[in-house]
Amino acid sequence: MNIRTGIAGAALGLALNFTVAHADTVVVSADRMIDVVAGHAIDKPQITVTDGRISAVGHQGDAVPAGARRVELAGMTLLPGLIDMHVHLTSDPRFSGYRGLEYTDNFWTVVGVASAKKTLEAGFTTVRNVGSSNYDDVALKQGIEGGYITGPRIVPATYAIGATGGHCDSTEFPPSISAPEPAVANGPEELRFTVRKLRKYGAEVIKFCGTGGVFSKTDTVGGQQYDLTEMKALIDEAHMLGLKVAVHAHGTAGIKDAIRAGVDTVEHASLADAEAFALAKQHGTWFSMDIYNGDYTAAEGAKNGVFAESLEKDRQITLQQRKTFQAAVKAGVKMVFGTDGGVYPNGDNAKQFAKMVEWGMTPLQAIQAATVNAAQALGRTADVGAIETGHYGDLIAVEGDPLSDVTRLTNVAFVMKGGVVAKDPRK
Repeated sequence: MNIRTGIAGAALGLALNFTVAHADTVVVSADRMIDVVAGHAIDKPQITVTDGRISAVGHQGDAVPAGARRVELAGMTLLPGLIDMHVHLTSDPRFSGYRGLEYTDNFWTVVGVASAKKTLEAGFTTVRNVGSSNYDDVALKQGIEGGYITGPRIVPATYAIGATGGHCDSTEFPPSISAPEPAVANGPEELRFTVRKLRKYGAEVIKFCGTGGVFSKTDTVGGQQYDLTEMKALIDEAHMLGLKVAVHAHGTAGIKDAIRAGVDTVEHASLADAEAFALAKQHGTWFSMDIYNGDYTAAEGAKNGVFAESLEKDRQITLQQRKTFQAAVKAGVKMVFGTDGGVYPNGDNAKQFAKMVEWGMTPLQAIQAATVNAAQALGRTADVGAIETGHYGDLIAVEGDPLSDVTRLTNVAFVMKGGVVAKDPRK
């Protein structure tokens, strides 16, 4: 062995020793664990997380690395960190209708800081933020990743793209008031340009409004707002750039055209019919159906300033959406967990699990929608959505057994994100 080789080998050995000596290792144990991939519970699990990633999945009694910290969660059930595929962290339902105009533009970033913390502490370690102004969701993501604030992993869409006069345009003002609308676009070329612009400024998913909506003032819920040619141009452009696409679509025709155009997830899907189910299964499209928030809007919407037109649309659509959800589950449509957080208070995301079970899912199916299914729809099965070696150390724990009582998930006691404890019942 020559001197140079010997020095290099010694340096490598020192580097490896340094890594081992200084690796942050934590071992988490509990009474049971939900294996969301296999679809059953495992007794006495022991999870080792090293430098933020899961390095071993075993059972209590397995060897523990020297110097590892221990987290023992007696009486609790471990699950992967939950994923909500449809949130608006920078929205607060208490400021609905015209009430939001009382606040400066950057106020909503501050709202997002508070919402991000509440969402993480509720057990949601990853969220897809599908619409915010001023690129606020990118700012939140940067703040969380930089360690300035606490929150989940964010997949930002930045602005939601919408047609002139449509759901994602400002339709509550007279012609004399012009509101900036950086993502209002019409026709294939404008849509392609807008996709490129949003990606340039941080979008990791594209969201567009294919039909009318509940909380826009002047349109109908089901009316289609982009035609098939426009949808295909937008989706093709996003896919070419490596981005997945979500469509806001309540209406039947808009849902079908979006699926035909290649959309990845359909948000709301309230008026989908049997043909839409068949198309979704044929194309591998996911449905993301927010079937809890109608209860909140019915109870609090008028007090919060929601437009009378929107309250009426919400009354018309809530029950029908739940019936559609039930039919879609029976038809075998692929489902992810998406709540429209911000229409109700962010942090209450887990209240939707009970509605999903009430309207046709088993507790396991509802949990899978918020874990392994959501990870598949995000294209991130290698790092989130399951407790598996190589994944982020995203773990939550609840008292008792959520497979017997899914409402247990509304009271998450322990949250770890990337090996860092964000909530601990022992403190």
